[in-house]
Amino acid sequence: MQIHRAKTRLLLLTGFILLLTGCSISDWYNGYYVDRSSIKKYIKRSDAYYDAESPEMKELRKKNDAYCTELASKPENRVARAGYPNGVSNTAMYTLCMERRGTPTYEAYSSMQAEKRRAERRARGEIIPEYW
Repeated sequence: MQIHRAKTRLLLLTGFILLLTGCSISDWYNGYYVDRSSIKKYIKRSDAYYDAESPEMKELRKKNDAYCTELASKPENRVARAGYPNGVSNTAMYTLCMERRGTPTYEAYSSMQAEKRRAERRARGEIIPEYW
């Protein structure tokens, strides 16, 4: 009878140790779940940003997108990157082109909003400017 209890306890203890060392819940949460949920949140916000535009703005965005994509993809504007002998499209040039033509991308819009919030917090004294 005592041998049976010892085997059960040993089996439970071994299973519990394997469970704890084999897959950590923090690794799953911080890696897989957080990445997936942040991507979903980003896609939802960017879709809401583009869907809120007027039809005229959407038409202007299509024209600007065609122009800026062509400009950023020209061979002389490509960015050299390892593994790509012909370079890659210049994303910074594309974003700046779209912004200057009046149709900022969602990334540019969100960074402009973040900068406005930081400026407001600085004006209220919540953020103390750092001087180097």
